[in-house]
Amino acid sequence: MSFELRTSNFERDLRAIVEVAPLVRSGALLPIDLVRSCLDQIDARPHVNAFTTVLQDSALDEAKRAASAIRAGRWRGPLHGIPIAVKDLIDVAGTRTTSGSKVPSIEAAADAPVVRSLREAGAIIIGKTNLHEFAFGTTSDESAFGPVRNPFDETRSAGGSSGGSAAALATGMCFGAIGTDTGGSIRIPSAACGTIGLKPTFGELSTGGVVPLSPSLDHVGPMTRSVADAAVLLQVMKGMQPTGLLAAPRRLVFGIPRSFFADHVDEDVSRALEAARTALAENGHEAVDVEIEHAKATADVYLHIVLPEASWYHTPLLERHASSYSPGVRLRLEMGGYVLAEDYIRALKLKEALTLRVDRALEGCDALLLPCLPTAAPPLGATTMEINGRAEPVRGSMLRLTQLFNLTGHPVVALPAGNGRDGMPRGMQVVGMRNGTERLLAVAAATASQISGGAGSVGGGTG
Repeated sequence: MSFELRTSNFERDLRAIVEVAPLVRSGALLPIDLVRSCLDQIDARPHVNAFTTVLQDSALDEAKRAASAIRAGRWRGPLHGIPIAVKDLIDVAGTRTTSGSKVPSIEAAADAPVVRSLREAGAIIIGKTNLHEFAFGTTSDESAFGPVRNPFDETRSAGGSSGGSAAALATGMCFGAIGTDTGGSIRIPSAACGTIGLKPTFGELSTGGVVPLSPSLDHVGPMTRSVADAAVLLQVMKGMQPTGLLAAPRRLVFGIPRSFFADHVDEDVSRALEAARTALAENGHEAVDVEIEHAKATADVYLHIVLPEASWYHTPLLERHASSYSPGVRLRLEMGGYVLAEDYIRALKLKEALTLRVDRALEGCDALLLPCLPTAAPPLGATTMEINGRAEPVRGSMLRLTQLFNLTGHPVVALPAGNGRDGMPRGMQVVGMRNGTERLLAVAAATASQISGGAGSVGGGTG
């Protein structure tokens, strides 16, 4: 059953941070009004199940303090007084980091570095978002708190593992969110829910205070309703004073890796990719076909890294609390104990080789453009999803187009690309050069303004 996304205040609640921040600074909007609007949306849509913890009292208190500081001329920047949600894999002082699991957890004594940076910039933590247990899944339906439901159709997945963050954004429950991405966990739910997600260059943002899944592949990143918002959040979490987007070149060259990435997607995704290519060409940009050699090896290389690294972290917990894990997550963790050391080392070497192949594909291009998911979000609890009349495993299909860039560490922005004939969102990825995240964001903003009728933001914000 789907439900109506629009209410009388919903259009306002979907504005971008860069739109509301000047109004907060001027006093035209009060932080407490923003917090209350988010809390109203959380209360109005309990079935979405986006949060594990709502920090109502502390958020309202912080909003009052923010308003007093701003009135006194102590405005800290565009996040001051803005409600932000944090994935419940990341430490927020005074709250339990549950990781969406029944496995016993403890209260965090301190904020993770990225959360500390947000607070220093004046952001208000509205709550902690639901997720696929221990971030080890793509659907957010294996969670001790119940499944996250897609805002466009509550019978479908919101994507994972950062499903709660994307669902909260899409329904006005926060103005920005923080997710993690080990194989696509920011980008998959962004595509499934029609929002924007950034996986920065590997190592660009601290993963301190974040429960690990695979330290060789783990990323932290912002999830937003505009590309400009993603730039602000990235800069703040890096400890910088936010300066916004760089200027993009007037003429951009995009590489489109069709083989493997575009040759097995549903008709609506294929149509969205062609529409994006056409729109870019009409605006003076160029799109060329490129090849990422050995991309078909991605899943094998990925599994031989993520499984043993995840197993290494969880083995002590499994020895004491195996029955507390979801069956699917437990099975994947136990599988990691059977990966041979030589296969793990071989995978790390192949990871380096794939990184060079993506570098090569980017030569002469400003970015790569490719789909994010091969089809719409699957039904909750589904084990297979249909792509062009063929049933395929959900997990492998949802990861197929995203996980390569966790192996290579290249920055990626997931962008909305309109809705399919089923009314469900489709998404594109824009991939940039390593250590070029800020430039990629400028390219992504230019791209977003031209694809899917200007889908640079959700709800009309600027991108």
